Amino acid sequence: MIRWIAACAALLLAGTLQASEPVRIAAASDLRYALDEILAVYRQAHPDAAIDVIYGSSGKMTTQIINGAPYDIFFSADIAFPRQLQEHGLTVTEPAVYALGRIVLWSNSLDASQLSLADLTDSRIRRIAIAQPSHAPYGQRAQEALQAAGVWDAVQPKLVFGENIAHTAQMTQSGAAQVGIIALSLARFPDLARHGYTLIDDALHNPLTQGYVVTRRGADKPAALAFAEFMATRPAHEIMRRYGFLMPGEQEP
Repeated sequence: MIRWIAACAALLLAGTLQASEPVRIAAASDLRYALDEILAVYRQAHPDAAIDVIYGSSGKMTTQIINGAPYDIFFSADIAFPRQLQEHGLTVTEPAVYALGRIVLWSNSLDASQLSLADLTDSRIRRIAIAQPSHAPYGQRAQEALQAAGVWDAVQPKLVFGENIAHTAQMTQSGAAQVGIIALSLARFPDLARHGYTLIDDALHNPLTQGYVVTRRGADKPAALAFAEFMATRPAHEIMRRYGFLMPGEQEP
């Protein structure tokens, strides 16, 4: 009897601790500004919501979750990574598309609005930043676009690689690279938007179909499921569109 009571108390305590823990989100770094705004709106309606967000590359975060990282929701820049987690039995929701992303040419020292991918071969451009293609979807799409434009071989010696797309933007902003291929969502942030950009033709690369899942760790957290559902609401969609994302089923205007 004593053992049964102790076991019940332990279960009750575990449930209480689980409920009091913050919701932990792993998010692709292209979401850094848009998701921060969405969270601000969400907290106005849910002032007691405890949500922590870590931004990084989708590939690295997938590996972290597979290895036991304590994330409840994963917003990836490529739906292939949530599907990979599902294959490992680490999700409680089906991988779902939350947005489509775009890539742009951006610079704070050149007029990027007048640049094309072909211009990157110019000898006056010595450093070009892209995200690391091995684990960052935006880097993969940058490489695909450069290859499709026929300039990959010529620009490879100039390339410098960011750990994720936000790091890539920072490298370009700091002058470590003269031009960067970054997320439209970052180029739309006011500090960067004043420099202009050129939207890269999405026919040159595979779609940036961005997807999310609630992980197995978030299964018993109603707050995790509630925030995941909020991402499909009109207020969240309005913010995402402002940062250049297309919503599922939408066409480019």
